[in-house]
Amino acid sequence: MTHPQIRSALPEEAEAVLAFWKESAEGTSVSDDVPGVTRLVERDPDALILAVADGVIVGSVIAGWDGWRASLYRLAVLPSHRRRGISTALLRAADERFAALGGRRVDAMVLEANEAGRLLWTAAGYERQDQWRRWVKPLDS
Repeated sequence: MTHPQIRSALPEEAEAVLAFWKESAEGTSVSDDVPGVTRLVERDPDALILAVADGVIVGSVIAGWDGWRASLYRLAVLPSHRRRGISTALLRAADERFAALGGRRVDAMVLEANEAGRLLWTAAGYERQDQWRRWVKPLDS
């Protein structure tokens, strides 16, 4: 296997990204569809960062920036490629993006039941903030 290339996703890769997430990511999102992924990449071409090896997506992270907050979502690595430094490379790319945009702190969305994810985020220097909870409301389409 070649060392993965870390790069921004392309709009035409939406189906491949969704297939990758189905195999590699914990949980699902209301935006897990081709229009949702395409809209993300078209609105902010550098937000969805991929690790690609031999033409196959082996890792991803969404590095969302709204001008105020730097937020990470969907950090995932293909099960057969874990423990090879891919998540570290993805997080480094996200940190570089946020720093260039003027970000000062990064928030990461992590499923409570994702034990492996919690260990990874802790090892990457993130700390859980128990005083915060996520509040959501779906928008009717």
